[in-house]
Amino acid sequence: MAKSKQHQEAHGIGQVEQQLNQQMEAAEEMQGPSKLDREIDKAAHRQADPSGDNSK
Repeated sequence: MAKSKQHQEAHGIGQVEQQLNQQMEAAEEMQGPSKLDREIDKAAHRQADPSGDNSK
């Protein structure tokens, strides 16, 4: 019985994560990305660009 309950709880957590991700995506579509999100994206692209061309 414990395995079944643990499985249900894990499945429930996955559903909550999926719902929160969907809400976050919907909010971003309506409001645009936050300043922090833009800075993180910019930094990620900087690190991923081996040429050192940061003109993007």
